[in-house]
Amino acid sequence: MKYREAARKLERLGCQELPRRGAGSHRKWYNPATDHIAPLPDWGSKDLKTGTLRAVVRQLGLDWQEFLTA
Repeated sequence: MKYREAARKLERLGCQELPRRGAGSHRKWYNPATDHIAPLPDWGSKDLKTGTLRAVVRQLGLDWQEFLTA
């Protein structure tokens, strides 16, 4: 799954991307329901690793199956 697809799913689940404050390939996401923040790498057209995505979803306090179906 690419960053854009993951970002759309996170937005559908109520998460917000925080404004960028400098250079780098990671973007921070905030879940207002759980008050958690997690970095998500933005590798452009490269696929994100499944383990990385699962870790971000877990850090934001979301359910993996809910994320996949969003």
